Formats: sequence, structure tokens, C-alpha cells
Amino acid sequence: MARLVDKIRASILDYRLIGNGETVVVAVSGGADSVALLHVLVSLGYRCVVAHCDFHLRGEESERDRVYVEGLASRMGVKCEVTHFDVPAYEREHGVSTEMACRELRYEWFERVRVANGASCIAVAHHRDDNIETFFLNLLRGTGIAGLSGMSPRNGKIVRPMLDCTRAEVEEYLYEQGIGYVTDSTNLSNEFKRNKLRNVVLPAIRELFPGADDAMAATMSLLRENEAVYREAVVGKGKSYRHGMTVDVAGLVANERCAGTLLFEFLRPYGFNSTHVKDIISSVGASGKRFYSPQWVALLDRGRLLLEDRAGMSPAGDEYVIDLVNPVGIPVDIDVSVLDYDGTPVSGVGTDTVLLDASVLDGNPRFVLRHWRKGDRIAPFGMRGTKKVSDIFSDAKLSLTEKEGIWLLTRNEEVLWVVGMRASRHYPVAQGTGRYIRLSYVRKTDEKLFC
Repeated sequence: MARLVDKIRASILDYRLIGNGETVVVAVSGGADSVALLHVLVSLGYRCVVAHCDFHLRGEESERDRVYVEGLASRMGVKCEVTHFDVPAYEREHGVSTEMACRELRYEWFERVRVANGASCIAVAHHRDDNIETFFLNLLRGTGIAGLSGMSPRNGKIVRPMLDCTRAEVEEYLYEQGIGYVTDSTNLSNEFKRNKLRNVVLPAIRELFPGADDAMAATMSLLRENEAVYREAVVGKGKSYRHGMTVDVAGLVANERCAGTLLFEFLRPYGFNSTHVKDIISSVGASGKRFYSPQWVALLDRGRLLLEDRAGMSPAGDEYVIDLVNPVGIPVDIDVSVLDYDGTPVSGVGTDTVLLDASVLDGNPRFVLRHWRKGDRIAPFGMRGTKKVSDIFSDAKLSLTEKEGIWLLTRNEEVLWVVGMRASRHYPVAQGTGRYIRLSYVRKTDEKLFC
């Protein structure tokens, strides 16, 4: 029993996680780890506020967990904050996985609870076994030194006082104290990658290699120290190549053997990934090429990369509500002509040009120029049915960066044109057409012709 308490006390002191007299928000799911953390922090005299998220993903189990946590907090005389989330709606709106949706929702809400209660930090119950699982998950996905370092005791306002404790020590503490908890049935299923590691892979490693956990924990500790040195080196290099929101990519490539690694570290905080970095370096001699992350756009200009917040480009970041016959203030060059149709075939029509019957303007529709979103479909000209825009990208073998740079023209959310690639069959110029609108995409000289 004393082992868990002593380890948590030592971690709090060694890593300066919680100050004397400070209030701490404790994330409590109702499972063994978070229940043990709450009990220990209360026993150590910290003022605690319980925060519980009900994601409504497990039916009656979710309700059971919420009721248990509320009762636990009441019995301990601790304030309890509970919130409810519509996870599927968040997934649809933000285009993220269930796991990522839950993570983003809970940590954003934890911070609001922390501020509202004047707490210094948010304590979560990750322990050493969790950290080893994270090490393996990152290793198998492919990662760098940061991913192999595992979770740290402190990340901003998030603190992890149990990282030096094992799952066995948690269970022993709860058993000796006679403390109950709830079990998430999904933890028993090997459908999820983390559970496969927890229930199958790691037990086999522990059986074959006694002391493996201690060795892996020591390795992660060393890697965290190595990463600190690495970060200092990256910051030092940044002084030579970063100037405000501009990166001297040409200078980086010319002078640094590990230019890609350094550029990745410079751009990672802005949401750019390794694919972006490869495309930027391969395009370093081009000017006018843009690269997009969820919140930022990077423009290459004579070897320099200029970063701009996409929120400052337009109210929706990458969405421009336009006047179709006079599309001003947009990030692509489109020539527009309104012409009379005499019934003869129109020449010069291709991927860069779309013709629309003037009836497309009827009813005061909303025309938007925006980037591709998951689930977008088009009814291609000359084809029956519809096709996913993502499949058009795949057919053209576009890179991730190239996909993110393509624009779509929509009418009341219906895709009329994948600009420079494919037009829809809606509002065609045909017999009976009196007037039509000709839209022509003017490519820059260094742009790739996709189709």
C-alpha cells in the first residue's frame, strides 16, 4: 500500500507537479488507475476536483461509469464536474477518428474545468505500463526520438504523477484499501491495437525477457534526456534559418546534411507532416507553390517558405463565398466569360475549363470555392452516377500536399468543378441553352498538369 503512495509523492516532488495548497483537477473515468490516483492525492492532502466525461459510446456502461464516479466523489467529499459529449457529431464536423475526437473533447473540457476552479493543473492516471504501450505503438507506427521518449510527467498543465508506478501496484493498492472501481469491457477486446499490445504482445515479452519493463522504462528515461539535447540543437539551428514566420529552405538544403529533419521540426508545431516536408524540399526551386496544414498555409517564394494562418485568409480558413460571374479575392486565377450560345459545338473545353448553362444562377444559389473534404462526390461529365473526389485524386496519383492544394467549386454544396481536373455534368451547355458561363483556370507556369 505504501509503495504506490510513496512513488506518487516522490514524483510530485521530483518533477514539481503540484505545489502545496494548490487545487488539482483529477480526470476520473471510474477505472482502477484514475480511482487510485484520486484516493492517493486526497490522502496526501491536495484539494481535488473530479472531472468525468460521459462520451455515451458504451450504452449502459457509460451511464454506470458516470453514476459510479459521482457517488465516489460524494463519498469522498470532493467536488465533481461531469460533462456529456456527442462524439459522432464531432467526428463528422472535424473529420477525425473516434479516438482522436474523444481525446480532443476531453482535454479541451478539462482545461475549462481547471480555469473555472482555479486549479494549477490537471492530473491524469497514466502509469508505467501505459507508457510502455505508448512506446511500442509509436515504434510500430514509425516515429522519432520524441515518440520513443514516451509520455512525460508534465506537458503544459497536464501532469502524470503515476508514470513511475506499475499497473500491479495500482491493483495491489486498491485491493489492500478495499476500494472498488469499474471496468471498461472494451479493454478486454483485442480489436484495438493498444489492447493487442497489452493483452498479447507485452505478456509474451515479459515471459521471454524477465526485467523487460525496467529496461524499457530506463530506455525511455534516457531518450527523454537525449531529446532535451536534441531540442536545444534544433533551437540553435533555427536561429540561422528561421526569421519570424519565414524559413530559409534553400539555405537549409544547401548547408545542412539533415535538412529534412530540421525542416520537419520547424514546421511540426504548425501541423505539417513528413510528406509536406519532402514535397517542400523537392520543390525548393519553385515559386508560388502552396502547402496546406489544417490551420496554416506555407508559400514557397524564391527558396523561402512563408507561413500564414489560414484563418486570416478567409472567414472559414479555406472557404470563399463567391460571385460566380465576378469571383474576386480568391486564391486561384479564374477567367470568367458570359456568352451567347448559337448551337454550334464549343471548342477549347478541357480539364481547365468548364461551361455552365446560365440557369446555374437561378434561385440565388450560394457558390463556394473551397478545398476537398472527406466524403465529397462529383457527378463527372460524360459518366453516369457519382464518383468520390478522393478517387479522382488517387487516379491522378496526387501526393497529400497536392490533394490539399486542389480547389472545388460548389453550388449549394453540390460539386460543380474539381478545378483543373474534372467538371460535373450538371448545368451542361446543350440544345436550348441561350447563354452560358465559361470558367477557365489559369495555371501558373510551374504547376503540374494532373490530368
